[in-house]
Amino acid sequence: MNNSVSAADYPIGVFASIDAGFGVRLDVAHDLGTPTLHLHAPQQTTRSAETAAQFKKKAEELGMRVTVVFAGFDGESYADIPTVQQTVGLAPAATRAARLAELKEIIDFTVALGVDATGLHIGFVPHDSADPEYTAIVDAVREACDYAAERGVNIHLETGQEPAGVLVGFLETVGRQNLFVNFDPANMILYGCGEPIFALKEVGRYVRSVHCKDAKWSENPGETWGAETPLGEGDVDFAEFLKTLSDIGYRGPLTIEREIPQEPERQRSEIAHAITFIGGLLEGQHSAGEAPQ
Repeated sequence: MNNSVSAADYPIGVFASIDAGFGVRLDVAHDLGTPTLHLHAPQQTTRSAETAAQFKKKAEELGMRVTVVFAGFDGESYADIPTVQQTVGLAPAATRAARLAELKEIIDFTVALGVDATGLHIGFVPHDSADPEYTAIVDAVREACDYAAERGVNIHLETGQEPAGVLVGFLETVGRQNLFVNFDPANMILYGCGEPIFALKEVGRYVRSVHCKDAKWSENPGETWGAETPLGEGDVDFAEFLKTLSDIGYRGPLTIEREIPQEPERQRSEIAHAITFIGGLLEGQHSAGEAPQ
């Protein structure tokens, strides 16, 4: 291993919001000392070039940069797994066309911010590639990727709602050079879709961004939710997660996500703990000679 690469090569970031989503406000992110952000796109009524310019200016003044802009859509609900299947992403047929149009608007907002990646939960993709809905979702993602590519933007699909093998098959079927993965290890547990480290190795060549989030398995994986936990208290082996990121050649921000915006003080406290936790693991691996090659 090459010890010349240090923890500084993996900036620790945080998930932030303007007026929608699970993230923290920009001032909180700055107070936490995180140099990079994943940003939940603002709601449609405020998703304007002016909003983008104002946020970009403020972030730059604070010495922070957005690395991925995440799409979210009205009507999505994460109440339970069946509800996610019915409401989230581009998978539901009834809302697909409208959401594809809105995703293009969010890609434009991404460009206005000077960012080169838009992320999203695509929703539950059928496991059977012969299913007509599988083909319809593939076509929608191809259209989004082509629109993004014309504007110099990559698409990052967030993991969780399908096993790693299904996701790889989907990516290969879509067949677009700007389609990648945002890997969230906790989501693999929450949705009961596979052991996170194994999944990371399987999709590793596509990973271009990551979330650091923790969770415990449900008693009935895939049928009922697992439980999100503070980092280090769940079933994700983060030491092995960081080592595996190194092994697959990932070089980029480690973005902490804690989905409890309804408890802002607790959210801030647990993100601060997560920053210390991840920083300690990075230091330990570097000291032990396990830094990225």
